[in-house]
Amino acid sequence: MAQSAEFSDRHQAGLALAGALRELQLHEPVVLALPRGGVPVGHPIARELGAPLDILLVRKIGAPGQPEFALGAVVDGVEPQWLVDEEMLRLFDPAPGWFARQVTEQLREIERRRSLYCGPRLPIPLENREVILVDDGLATGSTARVAIQGLHKLRPRRVVLAVPVGPRETVEKLRPLVDELICLVTPEPFRAVGDHYLDFRQVSDLEVMELLSPGARI
Repeated sequence: MAQSAEFSDRHQAGLALAGALRELQLHEPVVLALPRGGVPVGHPIARELGAPLDILLVRKIGAPGQPEFALGAVVDGVEPQWLVDEEMLRLFDPAPGWFARQVTEQLREIERRRSLYCGPRLPIPLENREVILVDDGLATGSTARVAIQGLHKLRPRRVVLAVPVGPRETVEKLRPLVDELICLVTPEPFRAVGDHYLDFRQVSDLEVMELLSPGARI
């Protein structure tokens, strides 16, 4: 448990972000949360802004035997995309074909999770919409980067990245990729997202399903 955490939990962080987002005067925005941790942050934002809540499924590709080191990320869609950290890939030097197999495996997991979380419901159309992309924090930014790339192919009118906390260097690298970026806390030095929450327990699939259910959206 962090002793000087800025946020009590993800819900409180979402309320704080909602206050900052109101100042942007967005017109009929859609809130897209990155599961799982972004969903309990995005839910109060959607409720406070009177916006629909949906998810954008992205999966990190961890290094062989050391999954905490991200070598890239994958996002679903009609044309699946992936981002590769070339420097990290050279450092770990996996066997030929390993990365391609990981992409296939993560796309299968994305398909499973979409079915689990959303059932038969179709994604909210994003063309010409103002989109708020939400997560519970940034670290390397690889997941957010590939998510943003996927969003731009869907032709939204405006993309806003909203997170409670992240390292200043990552925030500044991502800022040119979106129309607006809100990050409430950029501590230096930065060690981990969870350091800035009193309650950073793992979010379950069941919690995500409950928050995404129609009755929980408003």
